[in-house]
Amino acid sequence: MSMPPSAQPQAIARPAPTAATSSKTAILTLACVAQFMVILDVSIVNVALPAMRHGLGLSAAGQQWIVTAYTLGFAGLLLLGGRVADLVGVRPVFLVGLAGFTVASLAGGLATSGAALIAARVGQGVSAAFLAPATLTLITTTFTEPAARTRAVGVWSTVTTTGGAAGAVLGGVLTQYLGWRWVLFVNVPAGAAVLAVAGGRIPATDGRTADALRRLDLPGAVAVFAALTALVYGVVNTEAHGLADPRVALPLAAAVLLLAGFVAIESTVAQPLVPLAMLRRRTLAGGNLIMIFIGGALFPMWFLLSLYLQQVLHLRADRTGLCLLPGALSIIVGARLSVRLLATLGPRRLLATGMALSTAGFVWLSRVGADGDYLTDVLAPLLLTALGMGLAITPTTVTATQGIDRAHSGLASGLVNTSRQVGGALGLAVLATLAAHTTTAHLPAAAHVQAYSKAAALADGYARALLGAAVVTATAALASLLIPDRPTGPLRAARRAAMRPRQSGR
Repeated sequence: MSMPPSAQPQAIARPAPTAATSSKTAILTLACVAQFMVILDVSIVNVALPAMRHGLGLSAAGQQWIVTAYTLGFAGLLLLGGRVADLVGVRPVFLVGLAGFTVASLAGGLATSGAALIAARVGQGVSAAFLAPATLTLITTTFTEPAARTRAVGVWSTVTTTGGAAGAVLGGVLTQYLGWRWVLFVNVPAGAAVLAVAGGRIPATDGRTADALRRLDLPGAVAVFAALTALVYGVVNTEAHGLADPRVALPLAAAVLLLAGFVAIESTVAQPLVPLAMLRRRTLAGGNLIMIFIGGALFPMWFLLSLYLQQVLHLRADRTGLCLLPGALSIIVGARLSVRLLATLGPRRLLATGMALSTAGFVWLSRVGADGDYLTDVLAPLLLTALGMGLAITPTTVTATQGIDRAHSGLASGLVNTSRQVGGALGLAVLATLAAHTTTAHLPAAAHVQAYSKAAALADGYARALLGAAVVTATAALASLLIPDRPTGPLRAARRAAMRPRQSGR
């Protein structure tokens, strides 16, 4: 006996949304956990740097390269990682990237020399370059409805911003109680767990790309990676040598030539790593430019504050991590608020507001000194700076990825992550070098103070670098004028959804 027509849709349709929602939630969770691991490792070593330097006999420059090696490997190959995700498929790229990241983390934890640790950090960064764009591509291809995609990107952005901050907290606790090696070992069980679940949850890719690897723009990838490496190497060398010194001038000149070569390659190759026509999109170009500035201020902030708290205020590693925890919570608040405010304020005003708050916070932080106090000199400006960063990250990500067709979603994701990491690598190189120059210049003048002299010189260096970060975020606030104020794509849909209750009440 057949069922009445009115009953059939109810009996069949009810479980479907639940199953689909459960599958999407699982994919979002896997993508966010993997992205958290990637971003965590940008900052988790910051608090552990003094212990690593002492344990492996590193110099000050070697200490900085522990952070820089990761960001360089990450930033230099992110574009390639995004393109591979488009051509080969997101599932294999996600799994291979996560497996490589886990193995490199194990190797770093077992390192017995500074060179071995830096090499492992490069391995982590290279693996992250393939894993990170796969996480955002998973989200943008799974959540196709504009409002749902905006919410999912908001969750991903929250995880991304808090990963960098949480690294300081977790790194401090692990360093203090288990040793610095555990800031790397912690990725091993997490990576293994995600790998065990992801294989059965992420949909298999089709066989559309049998010759995908032959179509990759490897010359372009090599050119951009070499250009970034040369640029950062030249900037870092300015700490000990002048601009006219060959150890500075030659890498910087090589970076310029390699970047010019990259543009030439992209304009002539049949399958470019970055189709130059895409960069003419105002939303994509403007969003990625602002993301460079955000990374250029956010990553150095944790680096500089963790060293200030340990080397000037003489806090233990675990207490340093806990002192940075309010900043992590403030970023979470800002990121969640940005999801709600984006539809009503629009990306331009929200970005400008966030960067203005961060600029004010950095100016406030730049007043730190050798006789400073955490509660009066660090806590409040840290909360303000982090809140502004949290407000800015979601509209920047949504703006840079909206309106991109599915075939280029991995590339757009790779560009967003590349911009953040390039900004982080350059910002860290420039601001850490500025801090070192200032400290060196101030040490002779304070030599008569003896015990106070080194702490005062270090504090002066960190203060000058934090003021430099304020310049970076102020520039980002001005660059927000490049973002269209008219809502498009998911922003328009989200704004319509926000207006519905008011319209229905008329």
